[in-house]
Amino acid sequence: MKRWSLASRIVSGTLIIVLGALVLLSILVAAFTRYEVTERLDNSLQEVAERLEFVISELDRTDQKSTTPGGQVARLPGVNRRTLAYQIASPDGRLEVRSQNAPETLFVPRLKMGFYNVPSFRVYSVPSASGRHYILVGEPAFHRNEAVRRAILISVLPMVIFFPAIWVLVRWRVRRAMRPLTSLQHEIRSRGGTNLVPIPPLDLPEELVTIHSAVNLLLERLKMALSTERAFAANAAHELRNPIGALLAQVQVLRNLLQRSEYEERATTIMHQARRIGRMMEKLLQLSRVTSGIALTGEMFDLVPVIQFLARELEREKNQTIDLSGVPHLMIRGDMDAAGILFRNLLENAVLHGSSLRPAHVIVTENSEILIFNDCDPLTLESLQNMEKPFVRGKTNAEGSGLGLAIVRQVSLQLQADITITSPAPGKTRGIVVTVRFPSGDTEVEASWEGSKNY
Repeated sequence: MKRWSLASRIVSGTLIIVLGALVLLSILVAAFTRYEVTERLDNSLQEVAERLEFVISELDRTDQKSTTPGGQVARLPGVNRRTLAYQIASPDGRLEVRSQNAPETLFVPRLKMGFYNVPSFRVYSVPSASGRHYILVGEPAFHRNEAVRRAILISVLPMVIFFPAIWVLVRWRVRRAMRPLTSLQHEIRSRGGTNLVPIPPLDLPEELVTIHSAVNLLLERLKMALSTERAFAANAAHELRNPIGALLAQVQVLRNLLQRSEYEERATTIMHQARRIGRMMEKLLQLSRVTSGIALTGEMFDLVPVIQFLARELEREKNQTIDLSGVPHLMIRGDMDAAGILFRNLLENAVLHGSSLRPAHVIVTENSEILIFNDCDPLTLESLQNMEKPFVRGKTNAEGSGLGLAIVRQVSLQLQADITITSPAPGKTRGIVVTVRFPSGDTEVEASWEGSKNY
């Protein structure tokens, strides 16, 4: 399903509505402006016609008829193509007087009072007071159109200019209004298996208060369910350790008594299964301790001696060699027991799933990294992705419970360590490399460990 943003939808929806309203408003303003400008310009034509009555009075007083084709021309200074033109004609259509920018023929073929639109002119025709002449005043069409365009532009342009400002303000206001939702989102995201405390009161709108209450109720239920589950697993594992230990001891005694008999193999099988159950109980106890958050607090301690102790212990148990090299000291912040659980599982996996012909190798670098190498067949990407899931094991016959890497991941999150698993090893066709990288701000390294060597 395609993801979408609530803030983006609100902003886009609001802007679409605002833009539509501005477009409609612009059209209405443009139409109103055109109507008003046309009305004002038509009034000016009427006023000019009224003022030309004195010319009519002079013609009536002299009672002179123009014999000039196209009528007499009244030449005035400052006349240009934008100046109003006028004509004075007799009722029979003979042109008597005209301005120098008026055509030599009548503006309109029929003399009748009113407004006319002819090519190049908007004309107003009105009879004189005496009724013996007609006055025709024409305004150049381009000048009228230019005036209308300018008036519309002055009215509409501010809306167009302010639209980006409206977009910025709307976006800013929506994002500001969405801050409580973002705060609630961050609080919910920070909750997890080790942090199920209720979300504190936030400055939320009424629409989000119910969500806040529902999330807190869900967190309380999850906390109760996880606490019950962890308590059961820890108690069950703890209570079963002693019976399983006693069972293993009795089976070992029984196996010794049944040596060289037909039941020796069955006793050996029972002993191996009892050990497997014991290891499973140990892992469950480790997982219970890890999920309780034991590594969330702690002080600075040297990690290298912990790794050395675990390596020597595994060498005695598994009868295999683990090579150590790198810097002699690496101070990290955290819980020593949690770090021991983490590297015990990693080293145990390296020994169990590695080749007996080539020992596992651990390098502590100056960059606050611990690299653990072991030789084995390369793993597929799918196997690497599934290895950290609880009770999921790879294609191997080695002993194990499928909990080791799940425990490692939990501890690494609490220690703020980054773990990467690479297979095959860089520059090789086989092997696995597990890299544990601690935050540089919480580590102190002492370099130059004598006897360091490359893998």
